[in-house]
Amino acid sequence: MRLIPLATAALMVISAPAFAQQTFGPLLTPEQAAEAQASGEALFIDIRAGEEGKPQPYAEGHIAGAVSAPYGLFRGPADNPGKVPEADRLTEILQGLGVTADRPTVIVHEGKDATDFGAAARVYWTLKSSGVSQLAIINGGMRGWQEAGLPLSTEAASPSPSDFTVAFSDAWLATEQDVREVVEGEGQATLIDARPQEFWEGKKAAPAAARPGTLPQSEYFTHDRWFGSNPAVMDADRARTLATEAGYTGGEELISFCNTGHWAATNWFALSELAGVENVKLYPESMVGWSNAGLPMENVPGPLQNLWNQISGVF
Repeated sequence: MRLIPLATAALMVISAPAFAQQTFGPLLTPEQAAEAQASGEALFIDIRAGEEGKPQPYAEGHIAGAVSAPYGLFRGPADNPGKVPEADRLTEILQGLGVTADRPTVIVHEGKDATDFGAAARVYWTLKSSGVSQLAIINGGMRGWQEAGLPLSTEAASPSPSDFTVAFSDAWLATEQDVREVVEGEGQATLIDARPQEFWEGKKAAPAAARPGTLPQSEYFTHDRWFGSNPAVMDADRARTLATEAGYTGGEELISFCNTGHWAATNWFALSELAGVENVKLYPESMVGWSNAGLPMENVPGPLQNLWNQISGVF
C-alpha cells in the first residue's frame, strides 16, 4: 500500500490537466478514476464499511479526498434493508457528503467480488434516482486501484455541505404496487430474479424474508453472469451480448428484484447503464418486503420441505 498525504494530493490536482468529461462513467478503470481524482472536479464517495470492533477500511487507506459514506447510509432498517431512505433523510445524507446534481461523482467499493459490486450498483441507482446526473463506479473497486499501484491517503476528507435536494424519480423505480399490477395481470413487465437459482426455486431464503420462494411469473438471471474471468470486474461488452441473447432489448418493461434490492441493482446497472436497455426498473424492497407483506409467491415449499431445506443447508 502506497500512502500519500493530502497536501501531496493537492499538488497533483494543481498540476493535472482538466478531466475529460466525455470519458466519465458509468464505469471507470482505476487509471481513469485517478485522472478524475487528479483533476479535482469529481467527488469520490467511499462506501466501504468494515466489521464492528475492527479497523475500518477507510481509516486504513482511501483515495485522497474521498469522503466516507458506508453503504448502510443508503439502506433501510434491518427488517427491510432494501427500503429506500425517506427523501428528507436522503437529502440530509447527500448534502452532508457534498453531493450536487451536476458534479461528477465516483462510487468507491471494496472490489472483492460480484456480490460486493451490488453495493456500488445500488448506491449508483440511488444517486441517479435522486437527481445526480454524472455517475461512475470504479471497475474493480479499491482492490483494482491498489493493484494498479495508485496511491492512498489516511487523512480523512471533510466535505463542504451542499444545498442539494432529493427529488426521487420513479423512472428506474418499481414499487410494490407496480409489481402487484404485473402479478395480477393489470400491468406488463418481465420480472427478473437476480438471485442464485436455489433462491428462485425456494430452496433458500434471506433471513429477513417471511418465507422462501419468488415472484409469480418471474424468471431468473443471476447477478454474477455479467462478470468475466475476474468476478470483481464488470464486463461491458459481455453485458451487451448477454442482454441481447436473453432477449432483454427494451421492447418490454423489465423489473429487477432479489432479496433486498442489492443483487438486483447489479442486473439493473448492467442492463440499463451498460447494455443501454431502456425501461429497466429496480424493485428495491424485493422478496423481503414482498414476502413480509404476505403477497402471492411461487416456488414456496411446503412446511416439511422447507424444514428439510433449512436442515440440509446447515450441513
